[in-house]
Amino acid sequence: MSLLEFPLARLKAMLEEFPPTARRIATFMVEKPSRVLEMSASEIAAAVQASEGSVIGLCQQIGARGFAELKIAVAQEIAISRALLHEAITPGDSTSDVVAKFTASHAVALEDTAKVLDTAEIDRAATYLAAAERIEFYGIGTSAPIAEDAAYRFLRLGLSTKAVTDSHGQAVSAAFTGPRVATVTISHSGRTHETLEATRLAKEAGAHTICITNYGKSPLQQHCDVVLYTAAQETKYRMEALSSRIAELFVIDVLYARLALARWETSLAAIQKSYDVLATKRTRPSAEK
Repeated sequence: MSLLEFPLARLKAMLEEFPPTARRIATFMVEKPSRVLEMSASEIAAAVQASEGSVIGLCQQIGARGFAELKIAVAQEIAISRALLHEAITPGDSTSDVVAKFTASHAVALEDTAKVLDTAEIDRAATYLAAAERIEFYGIGTSAPIAEDAAYRFLRLGLSTKAVTDSHGQAVSAAFTGPRVATVTISHSGRTHETLEATRLAKEAGAHTICITNYGKSPLQQHCDVVLYTAAQETKYRMEALSSRIAELFVIDVLYARLALARWETSLAAIQKSYDVLATKRTRPSAEK
């Protein structure tokens, strides 16, 4: 995937990482992409009270040779994207409004994540997971249930998995991994101290380390062999990550399917076995009298 593909999705995912001037420029581009196509670099600079050099610098930061090349990429993205609102909940919203806004924001998160997700990295991650004797999933806070869900999903493929969502447990478990273990760290920010430390320890122990994190630079990435990006932008009304969870589950689903395809017959047998076991847990319908 070219670094220049889907520049708007990438700029939106990286907004919080930019310094103030670059953030103003990126926000303008994300919020008014059609105007960007009609303006020069100097006009955008004047509109956001920045220098033309700052505009060019931002273009180069996301992989463009200059502003002209960025405009071409923006035009291509507009042409293939649907316009979906990413709105905040307001006090006067009805239930229907809430449903519509969450539908729109989650759809944006999924579409933008699909744009930044590198399929080659998915394949690399699947290779590490298929070869591992044990897979450990790390998550803290709102990422904890995602880690637990992932561990259960991959367990049903016949793999040895465990979710570690306690900070102390993560550190100890990570320290006792090794070359035959693969770890998957789930962190939207990539800056959560507990999961960052666990991933570092696992990497030092020789484990193959994978992370699922939002697009942009973060300390977590330097300890990972494979980075799988989401592109979910959290809005100000959210006390906890919402769209990010949807995006993370999407990446896990893709990884699950890719791993199942890589070991097709074994996966089918494992899924059937787990289904048969779970069938015994369900209440049987009573016989008709």
